[in-house]
Amino acid sequence: MTETLADPLAARDHARAQGGTVVESMPVLPPVAGDLPEGVDAADLVWEETIAAGGYATRRLTRGSRLRLIDGKGDACASVLLFNAEMPTERLNVADTVKVQWNAYLGEGKLLLSDMGRVMMSIVADDAGTHDTFCGTSNPATNLAKYGEGRNSGAFPSGRDRFLLGAAKHGLGRRDVHPCVTLFKGARIEADGAITPEVGPFEPGRTVILRAEMDVIVVIANVPHVLDPRPEYTVTPLRASAWRGAVTGEDDSIRLATPEGLRAFENVEDYFRR
Repeated sequence: MTETLADPLAARDHARAQGGTVVESMPVLPPVAGDLPEGVDAADLVWEETIAAGGYATRRLTRGSRLRLIDGKGDACASVLLFNAEMPTERLNVADTVKVQWNAYLGEGKLLLSDMGRVMMSIVADDAGTHDTFCGTSNPATNLAKYGEGRNSGAFPSGRDRFLLGAAKHGLGRRDVHPCVTLFKGARIEADGAITPEVGPFEPGRTVILRAEMDVIVVIANVPHVLDPRPEYTVTPLRASAWRGAVTGEDDSIRLATPEGLRAFENVEDYFRR
């Protein structure tokens, strides 16, 4: 094989022969999904991808888009960064997400807020219930200490390094990789201050749907939770689907659920009036 690939023409033929190959984790181009929610037109699908265990993905989504994440095998771990696509200096602020809503536990109806007091995405459906706003993601040092290998090019890549790759695709760098939220794997704070990880494995097929309240850049790292007690690098593929949808209306139940949330939506609406 090495001798064959040393010949540029043979290498080209070998590469072209891989066309049409389908593997478990890959983008689907053009995007096709046979299980879209009722009322969603297949023509509105803009993203269909299965993110590998230890992999990452990124996408720019327009305001009103829905992003559905599915933990197909029960051990996916979706650490998520968000940026304002038009002004990436505005990004997800986990501290504000927690304190403005008086709640550190994400779920249906909760908001992901920016450092400008605006709602970036809202959680419109959630049958998982195990999410994390406390712990962040892994880095090369934590993976080296736990798995004996922490390089991005190695067998046990970290969430931080996967975020760096995803951010770089939008012209962003190391200083832009900010604290994340993690979906499907949770952490709870006990009365004595101890952190209890909720890392499964869980029932396959759990789903979270988020709605973009502004044009956003989404970066997802699918790596083991940083507090997962299992000694093995344990994570399974994560499916992402996104489709165009209507912008949130003034009578939306999530928009009106709390005074704090309403103000975050009004801040977004003011932003788009400029």
